[in-house]
Amino acid sequence: MATLNYDTLTVTAATQIQNELRDEIILQPRDFPVNTIAGADISFNKFSKTVYAGVILLQFPELIPIGYSLVKKEVLFPYVPGYLAFREVPPLLTAWENLPQKPDLLVVDGHGIAHPRGVGIAAHFGVVANTPTIGCAKKVLCGYFQEIGPEKGTNTPLIFKDKVVGAALRTKDAVTPVFVSPGYRMDVASSVEIIAQCVGRYRIPEPTRLAHNIVNRFRLGELPEGYTAV
Repeated sequence: MATLNYDTLTVTAATQIQNELRDEIILQPRDFPVNTIAGADISFNKFSKTVYAGVILLQFPELIPIGYSLVKKEVLFPYVPGYLAFREVPPLLTAWENLPQKPDLLVVDGHGIAHPRGVGIAAHFGVVANTPTIGCAKKVLCGYFQEIGPEKGTNTPLIFKDKVVGAALRTKDAVTPVFVSPGYRMDVASSVEIIAQCVGRYRIPEPTRLAHNIVNRFRLGELPEGYTAV
């Protein structure tokens, strides 16, 4: 898995892969305990071949960091909206493989099935890595939702093509919601339940917020590549 490479794909071939992956997605209520949870994020300039990826491992529900894995990788697949997983999944898989302990569940900064072809990065990663995943994004990629109340914890379905593909979740009072969608071996209700338990002091849930922070520090040269225990 760590050598997964999409560099030579055309967008047409990538579309075919997404269609094939979509058929392998399992959506179901969570049927396993969560004692460890991870957050994943990437950073890159859309005009650059260099991608910085990170996965941070946390105790759950305490959300205490255990360790993190960081990887810098050159990718050639172009920046194409709706196909970002083909740039992001290979380096994230390498970071994932470097974890000495795999989490029970991974939260990815991006979408799960709330994607034009139903295969956002969280769904793509979940199928390829055969691990439960949730997508938690800052913006809507597709679909619509009804206005929700201003209170923390309120949520409403995200609808695309007459199907519920996720939820808009208010993580703090009167702040813009985040957008939660199942990736693999989860459903919408289970995903919202978990993400609601991952909220700390900030709008962005802790797994992806902390992943974002370590990846940015890595990009600035403040953290080393590879796995580091906390």
